[in-house]
Amino acid sequence: MTGDRVQSILDAVGDRFPLYADESGEWRTTRRGSWAAGFWTGLLWLRADPRIARTWTQRLTPWLTADTATQGMIFWYGTRLGDDDSLARQAAAALASRFDSAAGVVPWGSAFGDSGLRARVDGVAGTVPLLAWAGYTDLAAAHLRTHLALAEHPAWDRHDGRWRQLAEPPPGWTRGDAWLLLATADACRWLDVADHAHKQAQRWLDQHGTSPPPAVTTMDGQVDTSAAAIAAVALLKLGYRSEGELILRQLTAQHTRDGRLLDGCYDLPGGVAVNHELIWGTFFLVWGLELLEHPTGRCADM
Repeated sequence: MTGDRVQSILDAVGDRFPLYADESGEWRTTRRGSWAAGFWTGLLWLRADPRIARTWTQRLTPWLTADTATQGMIFWYGTRLGDDDSLARQAAAALASRFDSAAGVVPWGSAFGDSGLRARVDGVAGTVPLLAWAGYTDLAAAHLRTHLALAEHPAWDRHDGRWRQLAEPPPGWTRGDAWLLLATADACRWLDVADHAHKQAQRWLDQHGTSPPPAVTTMDGQVDTSAAAIAAVALLKLGYRSEGELILRQLTAQHTRDGRLLDGCYDLPGGVAVNHELIWGTFFLVWGLELLEHPTGRCADM
């Protein structure tokens, strides 16, 4: 993806955050960006003028006070490619302040209408490296350790000291394994989790392979290119260059049109954006291609 493609998204969305686009290229947007806001600002840091990226990044500020573990995603991927760490450090402090020592997690939170003490696998990517980078290494390790122990299912609720499985996201959720793989890969720089990370990588490769169609993660036969892009970045960070590169090449050759990564699946059970360009899929595709071209560049430092 080139800077021209990013500019075309900017032109299409105006002052709103892009979330997903259908085959025609029409974007569904939100005022605050939801949990995916950081992937848009991260993409701007990768492919846009720093002044533009800086302006959009400042718009992440309202998420500093939100009760959600996705602060990790928003601020790790949304700010760390930039030139100012202040928002990231504030977000890490906010996450640390909500850590539940009995449960061993930063709870999923209530920002998206949930209640109770929940753990979701999409609350581990970004959160673990952000906490560790900011100096909260014990909390980061505990948060990751708990999610690894709960890895057989993507979402849990804690009641009377015990975890119980939740129905949503469902078992086999396309991005579940990919998020956990990315979290362990990201954590290797600060935590002694290399063995866990490589086990997750082998688990992902054993389950999905690197040849079409398994390289593009599926659930009930539904393609999700965003999950494959996430996993490809994690594999590259862990040194699985040939496997990560093969997945990215398949994505660009088979699922990209006019610079757009298509065939992403946001929410299959809910019927939401099941065959679309997803802003996080686009971000991870660009990040992965950047890692291939510049393996010791700024993307490798995250």
